Amino acid sequence: MDYAQRIGVALGLLRGSDNVTAFTGAGISTESGISDFRSPGGVWDRYRIVTYQEFKASEEKRKGYWRMKSALFKEMSGARPNRAHQALASLEQMGKLRCLITQNIDGLHQDAGNSGDNVIELHGTNRTAYCLSCGLTWPIEEVQARLEEADYDPRCTKCNGLVKPSTVSFGQSMPEESMRRAVEFSVSCKVFLMVGSSLQVEPAASIPPAANNAGAALIFINRTETPWDHIASVVFHEDAGRVLGDLDDALREKLTCGDSVS
Repeated sequence: MDYAQRIGVALGLLRGSDNVTAFTGAGISTESGISDFRSPGGVWDRYRIVTYQEFKASEEKRKGYWRMKSALFKEMSGARPNRAHQALASLEQMGKLRCLITQNIDGLHQDAGNSGDNVIELHGTNRTAYCLSCGLTWPIEEVQARLEEADYDPRCTKCNGLVKPSTVSFGQSMPEESMRRAVEFSVSCKVFLMVGSSLQVEPAASIPPAANNAGAALIFINRTETPWDHIASVVFHEDAGRVLGDLDDALREKLTCGDSVS
């Protein structure tokens, strides 16, 4: 099918349902200037990955980790939601999108207008940090200010415990409640919209096939192929902003003409 035909298929699925679950990965935020794990020269390419176990055990590894986080903060702080983020917020405003599951830590979905109650952040958020010992939290900007003063092993101001961003590191357990909710919404939806993920990181990568097995129609939007393209009703390898923007425009035009939301 050509692009217009694929847009037509996706529109038919979205127009026919008010029970959509979206699943997003790093690819949706690259158009906002945030590099993904595989971008040459990006933050992830310039720094060695530090596991959760290494972070807790080694001051040297923690300092390397915080230098990477400082660079990532600077990259994320100037990022704004792009057309793809805005289209997903619009889909929620239309009463179609019930849940947005994201692997991203940038908070751009909430900035675009998606309700925080409807966003499940599987890998946590880079917008706060917390003490591993007592749980005290801070806005990430406060920790960043300490990093800029070359304090690359920040400690809790209350108990002197280790401070870490509120993100899930390699080797750290996924949040059980977030995973439970993500699977629950995925297996109960009618349309599953996947945007910007290579679907190679488990256990999140198992969510789209679980939705398919439960009877959902799948729409995939990703610049490269994924291991699960064959189960999708329609697949786009074009930019997420273009595809979701076109879908949003068409859905809004239909509503303007007096059609019901569903």
